[in-house]
Amino acid sequence: MSQYSPSPPPSGDQATAGGVEEFGYQQAMKRGTGRFASFAVAFAFVSIATGIFTTYGSVLNSSGPAGIWTWPLVIVGQLAVAFIFGSLAARIPVTGYSYQWTSRLANPVLGWIIGWISFTFLAIVVVAVDYTIASTVLPVLLRYEGTWLNAWVITGVVILAQAVLVAFSTKWTERVNNFAVTAELIGMVALVLLLLGVGFVAREVDFANLFSTGAVPSEGYLHFGTLTSAGPWMLGFLLGAFTIVGFESAANLAEETKDPARVVPRAMWQAVLASGVLGFLFLIAVTLLAGDPVELAKSATPIADVITRVLGPVVGTALLVLVVVAIFACGMVILMTGVRLVWAMSRDERFPGWQAWRKVSPRFGTPLNATVLMCVIGQLILAIFSTRTDALFDLFAAATLLPAIIYTATVVLYVVKRRTLPPSKGFALGRWETPVIVVALVWLVFELLLFRDSSFAAPWTYILIMLVLGALYLGYLLISRGGAAGLAMPTMRSIDAELDADAGAAGHTGTADVSRSGER
Repeated sequence: MSQYSPSPPPSGDQATAGGVEEFGYQQAMKRGTGRFASFAVAFAFVSIATGIFTTYGSVLNSSGPAGIWTWPLVIVGQLAVAFIFGSLAARIPVTGYSYQWTSRLANPVLGWIIGWISFTFLAIVVVAVDYTIASTVLPVLLRYEGTWLNAWVITGVVILAQAVLVAFSTKWTERVNNFAVTAELIGMVALVLLLLGVGFVAREVDFANLFSTGAVPSEGYLHFGTLTSAGPWMLGFLLGAFTIVGFESAANLAEETKDPARVVPRAMWQAVLASGVLGFLFLIAVTLLAGDPVELAKSATPIADVITRVLGPVVGTALLVLVVVAIFACGMVILMTGVRLVWAMSRDERFPGWQAWRKVSPRFGTPLNATVLMCVIGQLILAIFSTRTDALFDLFAAATLLPAIIYTATVVLYVVKRRTLPPSKGFALGRWETPVIVVALVWLVFELLLFRDSSFAAPWTYILIMLVLGALYLGYLLISRGGAAGLAMPTMRSIDAELDADAGAAGHTGTADVSRSGER
């Protein structure tokens, strides 16, 4: 099974701790991602401006303003998950994150399943995130009537613009993302200070809102619900569960990051912590100034309404611009993460059509073909559901459910294999390992219980369809390759002969099938 063509040996900043050679690969892309860029990738995927803006209204309707108090619990749980992911990323700093970790530490079949679930999540969530620009933000910002047709067209253009950036220049993708993250950090801090300052001066602050259930009956508020429904308090966790995800995207750029074993774990937990603290302060400020929460819950843009009322239309407009920038960066990072996952699985000949998607453009130094694929898949998902707004919002729910499954599987893998993990190259939990594991497992089990609610029936159906499609392809792989042994992960020992053979083949044909380092 000949998988790779030779690429230049690593040199300079490529020959750092966490090099891919020990995992059976040749360095295919330039290592140019630094500490802030790695943090920015994780922070942009989380994107508190995006998550809070799009989810706060639904929490007001399902849990009332008091639902924001679930946010700190989500942060604690997701921070524990980020620490465990960091411990794995410091040991196996290879593009593909959970797919790579599961394939190497458990078995390649389970690894493929996790990789396919991750791909399903990324393909869905990029559409879900970008659709909010056209359906929720731009109609208010530009004052036009939103329809399914203009939402479809605008979302399609946004996905295409993101794909162009990802395809042609990782350097410029990171520059755009770094700018967006900086603007979001500064903008959110400024909004919190302005809201609280003006609110106290104008005496519009209402502390009772922090503990109000709004239109939601207070009787039975803390009840855990039934077998097919979650209680009002539990549904409040969806605010954080939808928002604080994607921090692991930094691990999917491990092969492009300088000193990834140290930089990537730090980027992940810092992104969760920064998003958590800043997001909670913003939620408190908005809730204090919500006025009548029952009336506010009727609005499609409650966050913008509060800011416009308290700070005026100019600042309200500035917020909407900030949200557009944050959503664009969030979708762009999601698309880039999906491209890297497709490329990583194709490099191992494990993705449908892998012959095309494993190639790295010699000119741009990016997985160009894989980017085109992710763009086309996004456009297809958008086209299929474009006339059914309810279905698109079911996709949003699926984008909350899928990472919970991925996180749970990865944490369980860590628990089972933690005694046999390879040595850490830059991050370890040490004596905090046991309490971190306990917190992560308790949180993830609790989070999965949220999705028993009947409102998640359609998302479970979509996920089941994707899993069936994946199972069919996995069956084909197992049959065509003589079982699970045919999916064994490459190692340095097994790859040397293949590289020599491919080098000879490339010399005869004048072409290289993959992975040449290139300037971006």
